[in-house]
Amino acid sequence: MTFQTEFPFSLPRGYRDADGTLHREGLMRLATAYDEIVPLKEARVQANPAYLVMILFSRVITKLGDLTHITPKIIEGLYAVDLAYLQDFYRRTYRPGGAAVVVVGDVSAARARERFGRALAAWQGPAANAFVYPPF
Repeated sequence: MTFQTEFPFSLPRGYRDADGTLHREGLMRLATAYDEIVPLKEARVQANPAYLVMILFSRVITKLGDLTHITPKIIEGLYAVDLAYLQDFYRRTYRPGGAAVVVVGDVSAARARERFGRALAAWQGPAANAFVYPPF
């Protein structure tokens, strides 16, 4: 079984460069902790926290059409619908359906379930496919 680190995407509208070329197909790699921490040091992000997504996406998008050097300026040039699409794509990529939590130690199943339920209440995964072993 291979571990996928790059994910293809297709923007709803696409990025139009200065020459008029439309770029829609792209690749996004998995972000590292460093990718998510580095933008926090940027003056632009400190002045406007919403700018974090521009820096982060310029780091993790490895290809957009013919472009292989993605800058924050390119991300700024995306249509709002494309930026929203990428944000949703990023969230879905980092919430894989096969995620599992393993609890080790002297913990009651009921207490662990209750605490995880509170901590992960906002997460919406594929509940229909979920299973618990051993069954509590």
